[in-house]
Amino acid sequence: MRWADAVPNLLIGLREGLEAGLVVSILLAALRRARDEGRSAPAAPVWLGVLGAVMVAGSLAAVLTYSTSALSSQAQEAVGGMLSVLAVGLVTGMVFWMRRTARGLTAQLRGEVSRALSIGAGALALTAFLTVGREGLETTLFLWAAVRATGQTVAPLTGAGLGLGGAVLLCWLLYRRAIRVNLGAFFNRTALALIVIAAGVLAYGLGDLQEAGLLPGIHWVVFDLSAHVDPNSWWVALISGVSELTPRMTVLQVVAWIGFLSVVVPRFILAGRVSTPERRPAQIAGKATVVASHPSRWARLAGRRSWLTAAVLVIVPVAAASTVIIALPGVSAASTPTLTVSQHSCAEEWTAGHTGAQTFLIANTSGSAGEINLDNTAGGVVAEIETLGPGTTAPMSATLTAGTYTFKCYLSGLPELSSRSVPVSGSSVAAAPAGIVPITLQDLVGPNDAYQAYAARDLTTLAAAVDRIHSDLLHGNLVAGRADWLTAQLDWEGVGASYDSFGDLGVAIDGLPDGLAQGVEDPDFTGLHRLEYGLWHGQSTAILLPVVETLGANLALLQHKLTSDAVAGDPTNLPLRAHEILEDALRDHLSGLDDEGSGMADAETYADVEVTRVVVAELTPLINARAPHLVATATEQLDALGSALVATQSGGQWRSLATVPLLARQQVDAAIGALLETLSSVPDLLEMPPHQ
Repeated sequence: MRWADAVPNLLIGLREGLEAGLVVSILLAALRRARDEGRSAPAAPVWLGVLGAVMVAGSLAAVLTYSTSALSSQAQEAVGGMLSVLAVGLVTGMVFWMRRTARGLTAQLRGEVSRALSIGAGALALTAFLTVGREGLETTLFLWAAVRATGQTVAPLTGAGLGLGGAVLLCWLLYRRAIRVNLGAFFNRTALALIVIAAGVLAYGLGDLQEAGLLPGIHWVVFDLSAHVDPNSWWVALISGVSELTPRMTVLQVVAWIGFLSVVVPRFILAGRVSTPERRPAQIAGKATVVASHPSRWARLAGRRSWLTAAVLVIVPVAAASTVIIALPGVSAASTPTLTVSQHSCAEEWTAGHTGAQTFLIANTSGSAGEINLDNTAGGVVAEIETLGPGTTAPMSATLTAGTYTFKCYLSGLPELSSRSVPVSGSSVAAAPAGIVPITLQDLVGPNDAYQAYAARDLTTLAAAVDRIHSDLLHGNLVAGRADWLTAQLDWEGVGASYDSFGDLGVAIDGLPDGLAQGVEDPDFTGLHRLEYGLWHGQSTAILLPVVETLGANLALLQHKLTSDAVAGDPTNLPLRAHEILEDALRDHLSGLDDEGSGMADAETYADVEVTRVVVAELTPLINARAPHLVATATEQLDALGSALVATQSGGQWRSLATVPLLARQQVDAAIGALLETLSSVPDLLEMPPHQ
């Protein structure tokens, strides 16, 4: 259990519970004052209203829990994402509302009590129900979203329970006047922490909507630290628990998180400078008299039917929630078995199975995060949960054919665990997906070695082109230098899948001036793009000769390291490069981001198309065994993109990106977008399991 996940929910429970508790305390205090004045003011209707509000909040929690579990995984992501965004909106509005109205809250509630007493006990119950119910619904929805964001249940709910318990204790002490608390300072300071938590929940909710396919950009990842950090380490648990951030975030999630904080925090601070004057009791009393003299028909009915009103407030929410849950398509307990993963066992409840589509609920009680697979001993992995957090229950859907199946659990810090092997028999299932045989390191070594040999040959061609640039500069022929620079740059693009594994040498050969103190004039800006800048900005040969000489020396060093196997490239990165080469081309070349004057974005992208063909060709046997039609589709789309790029030429010569007609650029963008969509499945398809 990650107790860091309890921290934000403790804060939510404490703050929201204190808000609701203050409402109850103020109502009870107003009733006590009314009794001191000799009026009949029983407290029982207030508690009945509170009970009704609690029943509504509990009913909402039940509907959220049980109704979403009956949905498909994609539908769960969609509903969870939309409700998370809604929760963030409600809580943000509540924070600003409390900021504006906290000073006048006591007088406002006392006025409502006065009006309710003039009508009847039922109206008093209704007043308590409405004022507490709003807080309860907001709290329930936000806690549900926060629990979903953390990926576990026990710690967040424990934190929320402790927070609510602390809020009840504080409110009782305040009511008894045993303590004094600066509530304005408390709400203002905790509001900032709540806004940070809300930003994390918003980012998580948008990620759910991306997973559900309702928002684009699921593959536009800013960072993914999943393979580099231990999710069970204390510092990762602390950061993710407090901020709701995750080790992997998309561009949309990061932009939303930063944008939310940059907009909401300043507005919240500014809102505090505008004070809302507290209305005088005389004003409220006067208003109460007017309302009391003309109560609404519904209010009069509530006043006369006090116990009926209370019964409706308690019974109706439960009945409504039960009706919704029963009406929704569910999965019976028999068809949705719960399988437990512990420190010492893996799905020990797995004793029998049947063919066909089915869903398993996997409950992780081990205290560690990990991967859970369902293996067909004859056909590989048929279903998996890539990351199952500690204290979390998640569905696993699979379509089983006749065969023998075993659950395998790969938990962080624990040895591999397996369930018993269970034979499954029954009628054959039409179009059942075949099991995916997991990729091993040995599967990727061969394709990677073949690609590294290709890269070594390409580096030799590149070195020859750099020598020609050196000769051009010695003879003062800048026109030839530009032509040879393009040849060299395209040769470097041909290295494609390898240069990101070259480390500092790769940056020295093809780095950009971004982030350097002196920009293009910085001594650390070297390599091909430095030459591009100088050749297209009229710099002299005396300035450029040292640059090309440094480039030649770095290339020679890289060739030596590649030959000596000192830089062989990580084989597990090769499937990623099948998608990433053209993704980088779209981001860097076609956007003009890495253009230092030549404008040769289309030429560079065409070279990236050709090197992507090579990578896909090396991976084709592995891809075909798992997705037989993918390579054929990708090949057609590579051809279409290549043709669109060639069409941007004029007289067989590459043109500057700025001079290419808009229609031709749009055709390139459309072709590369379709291809990237196809290739985006290759990294997942050929991903090596974390336990290997």
